[in-house]
Amino acid sequence: MVEITGIIDNVVFRNESNGFTVLDIHEEESGDLITAVGVLPFANEGERVRIGGEWTVHPDYGEQLKIERFNTETPSTEDAIEKYLASGLIKGIGPSTAKKLVKKFGIDTLDIIQYNPDRLTEVPGIGSKKAQTIATSFMEQMEIKEVMIYLQTYGISTTFSVKIYKKYGNETISLIEENPYRLASEVEGIGFKTADRIAQTMGISFDSPYRIAAGIQYVLSQAANNGHTYLPREELIDEASNTLAVAPELVEQAIVNMAVEQAIFIEKIDDVEAVYLAPFYNAEIGVCRRLIKLATVDLSSDIDNIDDELKAFQREEGIIFAGKQREAIIESLSNGALVITGGPGTGKTTTINCIIELFEKRGLKVSLAAPTGRAAKRMTETTGREAKTIHRLLEYGGTEGQGFFQKNEDDPLDFDVVIIDEMSMVDILLMNNLLKAIVPGTRLIMVGDSDQLPSVGPGNVLRDIINSGIVKVVKLDEIFRQAGESMIVLNAHRINRGEYPHLNVREQDFFFDRRESVDDILATIVDLTVNRLPGFVSLDPTKDIQILTPMRKGKVGVNNLNNTLQEVLNPPSHDKVERKFRDILFREGDKVMQIRNNYNMEWTVRIGDNVIEEGEGIFNGDVGFINSIDLEDNKVTVIFDENKEVEYEFSQLDELELAYAVSIHKSQGSEFPVVLIPIAWGPPMLMTRNLLYTAITRARELVVLVGREQVLYKMVDNNYIAKRYSGLDHHFRKIFTSLSIANQGSLPFDMNT
Repeated sequence: MVEITGIIDNVVFRNESNGFTVLDIHEEESGDLITAVGVLPFANEGERVRIGGEWTVHPDYGEQLKIERFNTETPSTEDAIEKYLASGLIKGIGPSTAKKLVKKFGIDTLDIIQYNPDRLTEVPGIGSKKAQTIATSFMEQMEIKEVMIYLQTYGISTTFSVKIYKKYGNETISLIEENPYRLASEVEGIGFKTADRIAQTMGISFDSPYRIAAGIQYVLSQAANNGHTYLPREELIDEASNTLAVAPELVEQAIVNMAVEQAIFIEKIDDVEAVYLAPFYNAEIGVCRRLIKLATVDLSSDIDNIDDELKAFQREEGIIFAGKQREAIIESLSNGALVITGGPGTGKTTTINCIIELFEKRGLKVSLAAPTGRAAKRMTETTGREAKTIHRLLEYGGTEGQGFFQKNEDDPLDFDVVIIDEMSMVDILLMNNLLKAIVPGTRLIMVGDSDQLPSVGPGNVLRDIINSGIVKVVKLDEIFRQAGESMIVLNAHRINRGEYPHLNVREQDFFFDRRESVDDILATIVDLTVNRLPGFVSLDPTKDIQILTPMRKGKVGVNNLNNTLQEVLNPPSHDKVERKFRDILFREGDKVMQIRNNYNMEWTVRIGDNVIEEGEGIFNGDVGFINSIDLEDNKVTVIFDENKEVEYEFSQLDELELAYAVSIHKSQGSEFPVVLIPIAWGPPMLMTRNLLYTAITRARELVVLVGREQVLYKMVDNNYIAKRYSGLDHHFRKIFTSLSIANQGSLPFDMNT
């Protein structure tokens, strides 16, 4: 083995995903500049290192030292210290600040940062707050290096190593060695397979009860990611046995033990033994009990003059209510819980506006909410009243990893009426938390299109509520004249009925651009976005036009479309800072999307330098634009909803992706002026009728489909709907029956008994 000592001159390349790094090192003994390669996520410029390895010859890059052993020492020369600090490792220090620090403190710079950080304020541009940030980041880096060296032996990436350290701090190593499987359940993004790899390296046996229990939780969690609240017992045993490579009998015994400990729950549903993770079981039971209680409260409302009130509203708006609209309005006054459903153009918005006005005239306090920021914003625009996200309505808060809804049974919402839009997007956990905060006697009105794709999260909440028969449901089914003039609306309803859409009707808002090859489809999408549509109707190609696609892979999938559109809509420029993270190059000005819920992410709204509003929570599907990338402080600032400013550390960039094109699933709850949809061959389970229906109904002014008519017609014909295991409907019937018997048919009754 070759051993050398030297100073890291340059980090030539680093793969953020797996930590593979290429270094230029100045060898102390010879003064030569050598190239070394290895998994070194923690190596930084300016560090003095002792490495051991073997020489190899790369066919393109020549002689390299393949590192097998690596140790670092604190930089000891001024040049080395400056390089180390300028590497971006320490938050608050970039190249210019590094130069100032070394000029002021020389070889004592690192000691000053570590032991006397108050002196950093002697450097122009560093205040007390920034000095504290630098000192804290420096100490974290010293601590995290040991952790990262430990974790890299198990192949854990730099990004996840940072997340693990933030979760456990100095206890990281001891806690992982005690039980590596805790990573799978306690650190977002670390799956069972990674935890299992660590455990196997530690010598934990394949048939360990801890391993099998963790594997069962993993299989049930994966099912939840696919929309299921439970799995049939036999399916769970088969899947877990295959995943863990253990005998089914061991899985069966673990299921029994976990049920005794109430880590899971087992219930008979339609002759199937359903196995739930505890949170989803408790959520289904909670939703049923609370919603039945809301629905069965005896409410009375003054409707003696309802005909006159409706006539007055119709005169003011210049409309005539359809029979179902009128029914929905009257039922909202006399029911504790109500579902209003219907497709586009059926008058949901007008109906809700009338309902709000009638309640306000009666002196009742009304709250409006929706699952996402974009849906809430649209609700605000259509009603003229403030609408919040459900998370904001429930005042979600708390520290990282320990967030909670502050509005709950102990501190409920202070409203007489709560109206929730886009109910098809609400999953079982969010629904349970919403109902916890609504006291009996409060009216809950749920509005949505049950033919849309179901929620991204687990459950089939809206459809199960409708099917239960427990809650009054009014389905709006008449398309109004103005909406009926829109081919978007007419074609959406035709597609929903399994009929082929009308294509290219003159002077309309729905077009099909026929292209046979996938290359032509891609080129046409780009041309429409960049040239044809903006030139024809004065559209902003990034703000007004949204490409929606069924799939992520392929030439017209999300990934390739984003890379292609970024190059033409936001090309590289000397005045735009960039930062590559894994396979995505982020650039100032890019359109981006948050791809998972982060309830703890702080945001601010500013006017000039003044913060006028602040809060927490950025959610899956929120779209914004990169305002700045700061290579000094290692952060990216994104503006959501035109004025909501959010700062991401570089280690958090796995929560963002480019959003010039997004998947149709991710578009739920959003509305865009113009929607472009590539229609190319894809897997039948993706190319479905309700996926196409959902995409088309996201457009407000114009839809353009680009591709092959054959594929379009196959999508319309394909009424495949992926089955979701959900017991909500079952629990509604079971709980309602048992409580009715217990109370001898008298309603309302105490749901807590």
